[in-house]
Amino acid sequence: MIWKRKLRDETSDLIGGDQADSELSVALPDSQAAPATIVTDSTPGASGEVWRRAAAEPGPMLPRFMASASDDVETDLANESARRRLALRDALGASQPVIARESFAGRREAMSALINAVEEQRVHVVIYGERGIGKTSLAHVFAETAREARYLVIYGSCGTAANFSDMFRSVCARIPRIYHNSVLPNSTEAEKGDTFEVMLPEGQYGARELADVMAGVVGTRVLVILDEYDRVVDVNFRREVAELIKNLSDRAARVQLIITGVALNLDELIGYAPSIRRNITGLPMRPMNSGEVKELLRLGERAAEIRYDAAALAMITQMAGGSPYLVRLLGHQAGLLAMNDNRSVVGDADARVAVERVIADWQASLPRRVQANLARDEARVHWGLLVAAARAGSSADGWFTVDDVYAEMGGVHSPLAIERDLKLFVNTVDLLERREGPGDPHFRFGYPGVASLLMMSAAMARLAA
Repeated sequence: MIWKRKLRDETSDLIGGDQADSELSVALPDSQAAPATIVTDSTPGASGEVWRRAAAEPGPMLPRFMASASDDVETDLANESARRRLALRDALGASQPVIARESFAGRREAMSALINAVEEQRVHVVIYGERGIGKTSLAHVFAETAREARYLVIYGSCGTAANFSDMFRSVCARIPRIYHNSVLPNSTEAEKGDTFEVMLPEGQYGARELADVMAGVVGTRVLVILDEYDRVVDVNFRREVAELIKNLSDRAARVQLIITGVALNLDELIGYAPSIRRNITGLPMRPMNSGEVKELLRLGERAAEIRYDAAALAMITQMAGGSPYLVRLLGHQAGLLAMNDNRSVVGDADARVAVERVIADWQASLPRRVQANLARDEARVHWGLLVAAARAGSSADGWFTVDDVYAEMGGVHSPLAIERDLKLFVNTVDLLERREGPGDPHFRFGYPGVASLLMMSAAMARLAA
């Protein structure tokens, strides 16, 4: 910096101030400074020589996105490898639910049953199953299919703070008033573009008032999808929805509800309501079989022009346990490994590394408290018990009993010993929750993902052995 200040003083008379500033580059620290050169100044009236810093050599280029926000591959990065990687992501990406039919596979029977229930039986449908089994994806793809048949489909995601009046006020705000039997096509109300919302009472209202409005739907059929219904904690919300189902069915309204949520059976999600049992049908989402897993991975094969060999397919099928989420996650990771190595065939080694990476990422995402508890001596000593408990709790809600674990362990340990050891992980080692009630006590892992982590780790250990 000292020589630069001196340079300014010496050259200020040779070159105009503004021009001198533009000719001088910013000085670098001595350790990074590029060598200086002498150039002859050609400005009229100027004499002598001027020091000028030489341009520094360019460093390595920083990583860039492969595509723009409009999903177009950038022109300067447009190559076959980038296109195939993005295509694999679109086909097997696991971070978001599937919303388009071209990325949906392996659920033909479920889709057919859902369409039949809506179109032929005219009933309300409850889609239930364990987490990550594909309920939301089925609902999205079904919605696209129904819109093509000119159904008016309205999607809503429930939360812990869901309020009946607010939720269905937003639903009615998306139904044009022209579809109400009280509005003529050429009337003032139709020309104003109002919605069903203007016909609702001010403030809070109940299922009966809502059914009075929705019973007037004509000219179309309305499907209301209530996703993640299991997150609703308001008992009144659930009671009003059950009452709405009964009122809409009794009036043969052209409105049907599609409810999705994590549950082991229909009653867990809707509650025991005999009065509406004939108006609803349950659609359980079951684990994918090997044929459906192969069909799902074929989407990635066609999109990225790769192939999963028999060993890779068997590994992914075994580790995923029928979960579409895990099939996509493992298939995507394994496919990227092969493509990074310029191979078009995804093999057993790629699938193994993908599983190891998923296990490592899964474990790293757990709270430090859970990681520490899994590393304790008690967990290592009772590892077989924890794995058996994970398999026993693979139902939708995760709860299991001592008898479930006894069956998973092959009956080699007494139920009393199993219950004693399970209690150890409720009190001393905080990994399990315990629920008392009528009958035997129920247990489940206190943090999501621990059971899947244990099962995948055990499967990898068996393969290594």
